[in-house]
Amino acid sequence: MPPYDPSAFPPFAVTVDLVVLTVRRHALCALAVRRGEPPFQGRWALPGGFVRADEDLEEAAARELAEETGLHAHLPAGPPPTYGAHLEQLATYGDPGRDPRMRVVSVAHLVLAPDLPAPRAGGDAHSARWAPVETLLDQEAAHGRDGDLAAPLAFDHARILADGVERARSKIEYSSLATAFCPQEFTVGELRRVYEAVWGVALDPRNFHRKVTGTPGFLVPTGGTTTRQGGRPAQLFRAGGATLLNPPMLRPEI
Repeated sequence: MPPYDPSAFPPFAVTVDLVVLTVRRHALCALAVRRGEPPFQGRWALPGGFVRADEDLEEAAARELAEETGLHAHLPAGPPPTYGAHLEQLATYGDPGRDPRMRVVSVAHLVLAPDLPAPRAGGDAHSARWAPVETLLDQEAAHGRDGDLAAPLAFDHARILADGVERARSKIEYSSLATAFCPQEFTVGELRRVYEAVWGVALDPRNFHRKVTGTPGFLVPTGGTTTRQGGRPAQLFRAGGATLLNPPMLRPEI
């Protein structure tokens, strides 16, 4: 076998793209940035950028999230930020024609967090905003007052966004990931509205309450109550130690 020759293989770049999801006004929303530079200048895209030579993929994803939006992911090696976000690797995308500049392979990451503040644009992003995922995925949606959200997302970001949304929708069936959309202390009603927003369905409150409080390790009572949702005081919970739900919380058929 001949010795390995690096010059025999064409170079390519590695990027990270971020599917950042949160629940705002009872709707599942994704973070979109308007590109300030070519290619696709002026088009909406997912936040992301090129991986530096001295960082791993998770560090690159966290850096891009902070640079382009001002949001911070919770990395295991560091202290929890004010607005902590769940960060996990989603998938890798390597179609040779996905970027007109050169061969680029993207390692997409999924970011989930509670109701986050208005994002701050930075890097090569002209502006940033939250938008309902259905609006971003619907190329025929009506034009908004402040921009062309109806235009397809840049690059192959519509596919990446769809994959990230489906990951979130399927994973909350069998894991405690839905609590990543909630503050540290939350009510069963607030958790139910997360499931309803992510799945796009209405759930029976009593049946949902029975399932989540009856699953060992899913929710832990904090001993406190709140009236922030109006009405009678509601019991507050925090996420328990369970990572897998048994039985799973099956998504209703639409």
